[in-house]
Amino acid sequence: MRVVVVGQGYVGLPLAVRAAEVGHQVIGYDVDSRRTELLAGGESYVEDVTAERLRAVMASGLYRPTAIAKHCAGFDIAIVTVPTPLRDGAPDVSYIEASGRTLARYLTPGSTVVLESTTYPGTTEELFGPILEEGSGLSAGPDFHLGFSPERIDPGNQTWTLESTPKIVSGIDEVSLKVIQEFYDGLVDTTVPVSSPKEAELAKLIENTFRHVNIALVNEVAMLAHDLGIDVWRAIDAAASKPFGFMRFTPGPGVGGHCLPIDPSYLSWRVQRALGQSFRFVELANDINNHMPDYVVRRLTDALNRRRRSVNGSKVLLLGLAYKKNTGDARESPAVRVAQLLVQLGAEVSAVDPHVVEQIPGLDERVRRVALSAEELTAADAVVLLSDHDAFDYELCRTHARYVLDTRRRLQGPNVDVV
Repeated sequence: MRVVVVGQGYVGLPLAVRAAEVGHQVIGYDVDSRRTELLAGGESYVEDVTAERLRAVMASGLYRPTAIAKHCAGFDIAIVTVPTPLRDGAPDVSYIEASGRTLARYLTPGSTVVLESTTYPGTTEELFGPILEEGSGLSAGPDFHLGFSPERIDPGNQTWTLESTPKIVSGIDEVSLKVIQEFYDGLVDTTVPVSSPKEAELAKLIENTFRHVNIALVNEVAMLAHDLGIDVWRAIDAAASKPFGFMRFTPGPGVGGHCLPIDPSYLSWRVQRALGQSFRFVELANDINNHMPDYVVRRLTDALNRRRRSVNGSKVLLLGLAYKKNTGDARESPAVRVAQLLVQLGAEVSAVDPHVVEQIPGLDERVRRVALSAEELTAADAVVLLSDHDAFDYELCRTHARYVLDTRRRLQGPNVDVV
């Protein structure tokens, strides 16, 4: 089939490449021409797609990146994987709306459109579908197929990939579901059909809210345990020995990526708008996780004070700018907030991250990007480990750092404090 994937980021690019690998003719459409130019040159900016895989599908002629909308014409199936950020606490679905208007111009009878962007329940049927209908003059169901299939990409995860992670699929009617499930059956090992797009949309938000709330729980416990003089990490290890009724979550400097800082708030917003009620678990989890960078800086301030130094004028080296280990994804990364707070307090901040190569929105220009070296470690008054990449030389850190605040429990030693 002729497949259009709208959005060539952490979700869309792996999906487009996989579709090409199984034999579909794929157009990777993105409004960012810088991205499509890199892709056209065989350069991948997503860890889950190696340059070799990208160049192979380019050479086969089955994948074509483009920033030109008219290249979307003639599609059999189009998949939308665009961002859905928050703006002042409310969902920003402008990218979904723009994608719908673009695809509507090229929608033909018998074609299929699938939304993968995480959003609030009702988006597919109440917002996206009507945009497609208005722009095309066709009716969803009788004239074209429509459904929602939430993305489950975990950047950098080598065990649960796009292919091996079960894929939830839905359609607005039985025919739409059948067509959409058959398409994804050719891409992934397992599909999980549900009865409606609303159920699929809610399922995605439940997944992320579950993680968000549980991470907030252990983050708050970590702060309380520190004040009580208890090693929270050892307590978590002990709790995890229970073979039932417990799932291990660990503390950190905050949450990042698209999912946890944003997606649960979509559900909270929808509940408030539709029912006039608050979703208290999400609001509490947001409050705790959003303030973890502040807690990290407070712990660092206390540690420097014990060493008769102030943050103002201290040299602080941050290890990791990505929101999680072994990935270059710095979206909503708590490291950016930590850096911002330290710069505001007068620290001279440097940062190391071999995975993050693109510009990071919101990162203060005064933060100096450096490579990890004995010289940088020795020069720093304090080192803060924020992303525990395997690429870091931890023995070098132990040997040369005067003091380390470790938010990931990767280091041990007399000069190391663990959050």
